[in-house]
Amino acid sequence: MANYDVIVIGAGHAGCEAALAAARLGSRVLLVTANLDSIALLPCNPSVGGPGKSQLVRELAVFDGAMPKVVDKTLVQIRRLNTSKGPAVQSLRAQVDRRMYRRVMAKVLERQPGLEVREGVITEIAVDDRGVCGVWTQTGRFWEARAVVLTAGTYLNALLHYGKVHFPGGPNGQRTFSELSRSLEKLGFRLRRFKTGTPPRVDGRTLNYEVMDPQPGHRVEQGFSFEPLRLPDPQLMCYLTYTTEQTHQLVRENQGEAALLSGLIEGIGPRYCPSIEVRVFNFPNRRRHQVFVEPEGWDTEEVYLAGLSNSFPEAIQEELVHSVPGLEQAKITRLGYAIEYDCLYPDDLKITLETKLIPGLFTAGQLNGTSGYEEAAVQGLVAGVNAVRYLRGEAPLVIGRDEGYIGVLLDDLVTKGTEEPYRMMTSRAEYRLWLREDNADLRLGQKAYEFGLLSQDRYDAIRAKWDTIASRAEELKELWVKPQAPVQEVLRAAGTTPLVQGETLYQLLKRPELGYGDIQAILAGLGREDAFPYPRELEVVVKYAEYIERERRQVERFRQLEELLIPLDLDYGKVPALSREATEKLSKVRPRSLGQASRISGVSVADLNTLMIYLEKRKREQYREFQ
Repeated sequence: MANYDVIVIGAGHAGCEAALAAARLGSRVLLVTANLDSIALLPCNPSVGGPGKSQLVRELAVFDGAMPKVVDKTLVQIRRLNTSKGPAVQSLRAQVDRRMYRRVMAKVLERQPGLEVREGVITEIAVDDRGVCGVWTQTGRFWEARAVVLTAGTYLNALLHYGKVHFPGGPNGQRTFSELSRSLEKLGFRLRRFKTGTPPRVDGRTLNYEVMDPQPGHRVEQGFSFEPLRLPDPQLMCYLTYTTEQTHQLVRENQGEAALLSGLIEGIGPRYCPSIEVRVFNFPNRRRHQVFVEPEGWDTEEVYLAGLSNSFPEAIQEELVHSVPGLEQAKITRLGYAIEYDCLYPDDLKITLETKLIPGLFTAGQLNGTSGYEEAAVQGLVAGVNAVRYLRGEAPLVIGRDEGYIGVLLDDLVTKGTEEPYRMMTSRAEYRLWLREDNADLRLGQKAYEFGLLSQDRYDAIRAKWDTIASRAEELKELWVKPQAPVQEVLRAAGTTPLVQGETLYQLLKRPELGYGDIQAILAGLGREDAFPYPRELEVVVKYAEYIERERRQVERFRQLEELLIPLDLDYGKVPALSREATEKLSKVRPRSLGQASRISGVSVADLNTLMIYLEKRKREQYREFQ
């Protein structure tokens, strides 16, 4: 029998981050995976980031997570999305080399002190009267631990579907696990079926790129991590093409052959990343849908056809691919497939990602009803940290909705639940102008430092950076320029109105046509050189100052409700005048605060007022007893 502090089951994106976080905090950690060659597998698209998701990855970087650094080291292309829109929705998206990503992540795990990585199959979670106590392996070995993090991804009772052909299997043909599903059910957990899928891969040498729209990479100063970014030169090219009426007709004529449409699949699929069958039938008036042709890496000709995910049999998949411009002669290297799998109901979890049923058992990733590598990775971080905090009897890591997209994700899951695979989007965040990608270190640096995941040097550097930005913004308010020739030349070149009287550089930078580079050009024309190191962050602070301040006041009001804590053992049945529905919902979710209670469906304003009055009365009574 081997003893560990924390055992992490599964080495996908959630498992890697959970194991690394727990080990960095000084615990003895075992990471168990069924296949050492599939660590950090990217079974779907070879990309990380995008709106909402890039914010998660930048927040993970603040806590020294591995994904941001590994992406920056293995990317083949990077783009900044939504550049024509405001900073709240701008985001990075990187294409990575799938094989290199796995190799680099495996090396990170191997080099982490206190972390043991081992191949094996876990079949049962063991519990005693105190909670989780270890795990049993397929070979009959027992490993003891008082904290277990389960990150089973889409592998529990997984079924692969190719038309009417279906058989047990996980992503990319990996094995599936039914024993763990039975173990969870035996422990009292409710399981349900979700569905995801992936499109065909094709040989890039058989494509006609000339009829596609090139999607080149961008020159960006900083990637997902806070380490210097070395961009590949040149970056690999992505391409955009579209489905045709022929594609849509093939889907309509063969709907009975698609597992997703024929009734063979009972699991619910992702709303915001639908298969081509769903797109055609849900949007019958759309003449075409986008298909992104994405390279899989430097040393392979294989490319990924984002937008053609489907559950058709092989022959129809070939016809679908050949119906798309540029893919007429494409040779399929890997078929697309649909996969359905068991997952938990996230309202069976605490905000810490500890299960409500079993003390010491934490879960993270797609097992919790989410989709996406990024959503999985940040859950892994939180679960790994909180597993260690649980063992030490310390306060858990909780990130609020007002602090980060991580907080939005977790609060949505445990408070509202989800009826489909949950995907992070900027629209889910109420305070997205504050929760920007560029200021993740400002928002979460102190918390990461306090929880032991950010070094003193790095924390000091973050504070110095934002002090410098604030100081520079104040300096610009004092720097006046007159309508002299060097100033007017820069303004005309930028397409903005020349000055008619003196104006501060702060007010000039507020103009939408001007960037900080223009301010530097004005200063240079006046004989003053300026090499400010944080131009992008400064631009946002200045241009959106009033909006940010308005949102900051909203955040303060939000925090007042979040600070009104509710005892986790409160008997809601004893709260007078609380509605029956509210009593049921509150008893099930067990909110940590009045703020979280306010976001539960079925809890009215009247219920909140009733609960607030009851808590205040209880507090006064407890105070009198103490006196």
